[in-house]
Amino acid sequence: MQPQITQLKNRWLISSPQLDVTPSWFDAVYWQEQGKILGQSHGRNVTWFVGDEQAPMVLRHYYRGGLIGKLINDAYLFSGLKSSRAYKEFTLLHQLEQLNLPACRAIAAQVVRNGLVYRADLLMKMVDGGRDLVAILTEAPLPCEQWQAIGETIALFHQHKVYHADLNAHNILLDGNDKPCLIDFDRGEIKATAGQWCQDNLDRLLRSFNKEKNKLDRFNFTSQNWDSLMRGYNREIIN
Repeated sequence: MQPQITQLKNRWLISSPQLDVTPSWFDAVYWQEQGKILGQSHGRNVTWFVGDEQAPMVLRHYYRGGLIGKLINDAYLFSGLKSSRAYKEFTLLHQLEQLNLPACRAIAAQVVRNGLVYRADLLMKMVDGGRDLVAILTEAPLPCEQWQAIGETIALFHQHKVYHADLNAHNILLDGNDKPCLIDFDRGEIKATAGQWCQDNLDRLLRSFNKEKNKLDRFNFTSQNWDSLMRGYNREIIN
């Protein structure tokens, strides 16, 4: 399915066909004026939860990370709409939806050009009952079966050659039925083949678990938990 693209001067709106998107959808002030700010989360930057309880959405602005992020913050070199991070993530999320993979669902995106650079936003459906794995593990340990399910979910993405550029503990959710779901596919892609990148994904995830354990006073993660995750991963890969 090709996305619907609407250009308004230096602004592009990207959405599913027939969806009547306006620039206000990407403005937190608009949602505030409508009385439809449901909440927000503070990671490296603010992510807004907007809409209503029946159809909650996540509004995310694209920010740079690392040292360059401290200097440029949210501006990216413009080399065409289809090269923008918002367009790429939007189209990838629709591919994941068609593959029926447990990932967040894209609603719309926008890219706004200003000279040589652009800024961008992404609007997604909120995962029903979704809870951040890090937040969960600060409260209580997970059973072995749940760790195995997380491993099986990661393996499912790898079987479809889906590369997650930032697979970490914060980007794994458990939904309202305690089923794992992956979020934040910025810079992700579907690879031509499986390879070393699969192991690199797992290594990055393990580092993130250990980082949280060292940083937080209470974080329920052990080497046995990782072994359970890997059992689930390997079982799904072999099957």
